[in-house]
Amino acid sequence: MVGLFPASVSAQVRIGAGIPTAPPATPVSDLNNYADPKEYEIGGLTVTGTRYLDPNSLVSLTGLKIGDKVRIPGEALGSSIRKLMESGLLDDVELFATNVTDSKIFLSFQVKDRPRLMKVNFAGVRKGEQESLKDKVKLNLGRVITPTVTKNTQLAVRKFFVDKGYLNTKVKTTVIPDSARNNATMRVTVDKGEKVKIRHIALNGRKEVEESKVRLKMKGTKEMRFGRLFTPSKFVPKKYEEDKQKLIEYYNKLGYRDAAVESDSIINNGGNTIDLVLNLNEGQRYYVRNVSFEGNYLYTADRLREVLGVNKGDIYNTEDLEKKLNGTPGQDLSSLYMDDGYLYFSATPVEKAIEGDSIDLEIRVFEGKQATINRVILNGNTKTSDHVVMRQIRTLPGQKFSKTQLIRTQRELATLGYFDPEKIGINPQPQNDGTVDIEYTVEEKPSDQIELSGGWGGFIGFVGTLGLTFNNFSARNITNMNAWRPLPAGDGQRLSIRFQANGRQFQTYSLSFVEPWLGGRKPNALSVSISSTVFRQFNQVDLFSRGTRNATAIGDYKNVAVTVGLGRQLKRPDDFFSLSHSLTYQRYDLNNIALFGNGYNNGLSNNFTFNTTLSRNSIDNPQFPRSGSSFSLSGSFTPPYSVFRPKDYKPPVEDRFKWVEYHKWMFDATWYQTVVGKLVLSARAHMGFLGRYNSRTEIGPFERFVLGGSGLAGQGVFALAQDIVGLRGYPDRQVYTADNNRIAGTGVTSQGGVVYNKFVSELRYPVSLNPSATIFVLGFLEGGNNWGSYKQFNPFDLKRSAGVGARIFMPAFGLIGIDYGWGFDPIPGVQKANTGQFHFTIGQQFR
Repeated sequence: MVGLFPASVSAQVRIGAGIPTAPPATPVSDLNNYADPKEYEIGGLTVTGTRYLDPNSLVSLTGLKIGDKVRIPGEALGSSIRKLMESGLLDDVELFATNVTDSKIFLSFQVKDRPRLMKVNFAGVRKGEQESLKDKVKLNLGRVITPTVTKNTQLAVRKFFVDKGYLNTKVKTTVIPDSARNNATMRVTVDKGEKVKIRHIALNGRKEVEESKVRLKMKGTKEMRFGRLFTPSKFVPKKYEEDKQKLIEYYNKLGYRDAAVESDSIINNGGNTIDLVLNLNEGQRYYVRNVSFEGNYLYTADRLREVLGVNKGDIYNTEDLEKKLNGTPGQDLSSLYMDDGYLYFSATPVEKAIEGDSIDLEIRVFEGKQATINRVILNGNTKTSDHVVMRQIRTLPGQKFSKTQLIRTQRELATLGYFDPEKIGINPQPQNDGTVDIEYTVEEKPSDQIELSGGWGGFIGFVGTLGLTFNNFSARNITNMNAWRPLPAGDGQRLSIRFQANGRQFQTYSLSFVEPWLGGRKPNALSVSISSTVFRQFNQVDLFSRGTRNATAIGDYKNVAVTVGLGRQLKRPDDFFSLSHSLTYQRYDLNNIALFGNGYNNGLSNNFTFNTTLSRNSIDNPQFPRSGSSFSLSGSFTPPYSVFRPKDYKPPVEDRFKWVEYHKWMFDATWYQTVVGKLVLSARAHMGFLGRYNSRTEIGPFERFVLGGSGLAGQGVFALAQDIVGLRGYPDRQVYTADNNRIAGTGVTSQGGVVYNKFVSELRYPVSLNPSATIFVLGFLEGGNNWGSYKQFNPFDLKRSAGVGARIFMPAFGLIGIDYGWGFDPIPGVQKANTGQFHFTIGQQFR
């Protein structure tokens, strides 16, 4: 409101003094005389009415100052009011003249503050949705409530529910002021209505591509149909737009470079369903005719064509072409140059000619200059020592830049297990002198693990387990008390301590230490482990009446084992290979205990074993692999004692196994491949063979194979020098063939098989890749069996099963899993063998 009339009473003028006593004032509008405008000099400026804002700041917002000449009526005063309102801080502004003389005017702006947000209430939504809305809307308490704020709040809340399929959502906001404190509560009332579903999708213009394949690519936009559970048919505009783009990308992959959604429409059926109509223009399919290169000097066009792998007659696929130019390290065209130091290499495909359905491609190459590595910069390793990280880095100062080695370094850092694999950063920094600095950024994650579990061990009863594994231990800092947090860490060594017991009946202790870089210069791994086990057998009546504390053992078994191993990384055939050797001594002491069911109940057995293992591991991530493979072939050999014995040597049963004799071969293979999106296929094969050196000796009861269940040792019956192999869908240790010996009356396989094989196929999908809790679900098909003699060995005679499961990896506890499997094949003498079984696992199960 702008107007003026002369004030006969003078008033004291104060600028920016808060809320002065209101002087007699004249509305500026009363001074408007368009027939006789007058010019005044501003003699004073005040702002009144504000309780929480700085009056001086508001005066500066008007654009006026004392001494300015203003014409009344004129634009200057109207502009000053607009500026105050446009600040968004005020709800109302009025302009008054507190004093007017012939040449001067004293102005006062009377304002009203907008309320500030004190609280937000949501009505019409569930409590869980309220928490999500608060995160989504992000209304900061204390901010001024403007029409823009309320409108944006309505839009954000509506969008939140529209993205969930509630297209008819209505949102109303109400501001409830608290005049005493100039605060206000915003009440947001939501009427979600019902979810809008898609009744029908029409694909007009589709001719060349199968309709089922087109619909399959629209993963977030599906028609209603009975039984649809995992891909609901609700309509989400954001996903619909993404699916249209994916649909065109699919057509492009098939060679239809001109494919487009020319138009689409949404038909409201008057209720909670809609119809979608997409008008497609597929265009024609294109093929590659000629591929030429421009700008290449280091390599011939034939050599580049060979590496690129795009030939005449191939379907024109721009996405595939880009992958072959700048895709998989070591297999794309860019690696040919970048692995030889040409960091600045680039290749740009140009469609040089299009005739009919044929396209001539010209690859314009910029080779640039070779770059050598100047510095390697490491950031983020707050716990792990620099030398532990640097010894995994394959891009060293003075070497030529290599793209493949850059990606390989990223993999090596991920497989250490000390850093979040999703946050390992690589940043090449080209320098003016033609060199390049490479910066690696890592983020530490907890790597130590604690195993605290309990389970039922058949007639052993409850078995408790406590294990501690320090994966980044530092032996050299043991004497440095300042480094104990709680143990010295940072040198990449592994220290494991494990204790398992149920009281006097069963106890086992183990300690192991691994130094992966013996001497610190080469990846030669030294490992040492020691274990001790005691198992006592009690009369069942005595055991239940007196307990293990007071019962008298009627038999016992003791085992002590010591292993020393040395492994090294190989450079041929490639540096994913490693070779390791180990020596193991085990002493078995049986005292009146029938664990084997073959009459060997008393005696001492000594087992000296030499093991050699050749392995190759190229998986990209130990917690959730998406690509790569792992192969292992190992052989274990005891001395051939029987060679030095007479042919007619027939020792008593107590001495028959005094010196354990066998040779054992194991093969394990695992392969990972991303199928689509985050879905990963894992395929595994496992085989084992236990043999003897000559026909005069029998294959002993040691190191045999026992299949069934989760694969955890110590469940059902105590495992004595046996390989426990899991087979989901069947009871623990209960998969056997007719030639396997069994302990009478227990229904349990005694000696186990001398040969086994197992095959597994899994589909895995990650729920969370957070390093603090990596979670994935899986579905599996597997089959396996073991045989007590080679005569009955049939690799196709498998006990088959299928099921689902879940895994969670937490740094403090390792990998924990639960599976539900269903066995398809019966096992003679084992009731309910081929029925549903739950299995619980701790740790990584290799077999």
